[in-house]
Amino acid sequence: MTDCDVVVVGAGVAGLAAATTLAAAGKAAIVLEASERVGGRAWTVHPPSLGGAWFDMGALLLHAAERNPLVAIAKRAGEKLRQPTEMREERTFVGTRPADPAELADYEGAWDRFTAKADELLSASDLPLAAVAAQLPDDPWALTVEAWEGPVICAADAADFSLRDWRTNALSGSNLVPEGGIGAFVARRLAAGLDIRLATPVRRIAWGGPVSVETSAGTLRARSAIVTVSTGVLAAGTLAFDPALPALHQAAIAALPMGLATKIVLPAKTEDRLDLPPHCLVDHRVERAGEPMMIFQCWPYGRDYVQGWVGGRIAWALAREGDDAVADFARAQLRRLFGARIDRVFGPAALVSHWESDPWVRGAYCYARPGQAAARARLAEPLAGGRLIFAGEACHEGLAGTLGGAWESGERAARLAMQ
Repeated sequence: MTDCDVVVVGAGVAGLAAATTLAAAGKAAIVLEASERVGGRAWTVHPPSLGGAWFDMGALLLHAAERNPLVAIAKRAGEKLRQPTEMREERTFVGTRPADPAELADYEGAWDRFTAKADELLSASDLPLAAVAAQLPDDPWALTVEAWEGPVICAADAADFSLRDWRTNALSGSNLVPEGGIGAFVARRLAAGLDIRLATPVRRIAWGGPVSVETSAGTLRARSAIVTVSTGVLAAGTLAFDPALPALHQAAIAALPMGLATKIVLPAKTEDRLDLPPHCLVDHRVERAGEPMMIFQCWPYGRDYVQGWVGGRIAWALAREGDDAVADFARAQLRRLFGARIDRVFGPAALVSHWESDPWVRGAYCYARPGQAAARARLAEPLAGGRLIFAGEACHEGLAGTLGGAWESGERAARLAMQ
């Protein structure tokens, strides 16, 4: 393997951003990717069970489009961008019935009430996200907002998750998706022209002096190494560092565990569309703390399937039980809202994501434990004068857990490596 200026570990969005920034500055960079594809958690597939339609197994949206750098890249490239959240209609259930107009208006206002209480609590100290709803016992929608902002959006239960980290990275603005899927866009537009070595897992990085990166294909020498793998991979110890990482960096990794968000797709076997319009989002009011909530995107883009999404501890538990358990859980959630009708609409077929079992990811994206919101900045601090730098969604403050945050983190790491 040829020596280079910087070796980038991981061909996810952060790694591609780092390599692109280095190449633009005339630096030689080699990207080492353990899997057989680029994109990391941005992955578009065309399953036969969905008639070959594109489907994103991981990242679903370009969040906060007004400040997301990938949106600007997509527009310059002439990509067609859809606005799925603006296209959708929503149905919220209270028990087994649709919410009435007064309840929906109250639900809409609950998000501002939740945020105001969060800011009030954060004026004193960091707490778990669950502290907010606990301080709003008379708000009928507080637990629903908690379920959305914890396990659904951030892939972690509210009791496990830093309120400050949630507030720092709360998303706003519009959401877009490139035609054909986000993973396909990443592979098509962000990887072109880069020196990427697929199926080349890194085993060990020596960074005490001149950097050497040991892989299954040999050892690569470089001035710096930018590591963009997930905190799940870092915590697993399959990537060794010599010398061992400083205690502060090890503590930062431990403070940023991986959450899990599992997607399940249930194709319809009849023409019954549950009296729902295309691209309809379905959720329900959560009545008690800890009650699991699965949200559903029904008939997205007019297709003949329902996509469910569940996160946090229940997602981990279901993953351990297998695909049948995930499918049974999804059907039970739908049956609760639509009755036995759903047993006629959906057959046994199901498509389930498995980020928890991917050895090169080990989860969806990370979250900060209560009191540990500063861990993202600590993990991003360069070591040995820039010989070793970490990047990725875990290292971003403001767009953590997103592709936009990963891209900006990779750009920053590349700039630090060139100093």
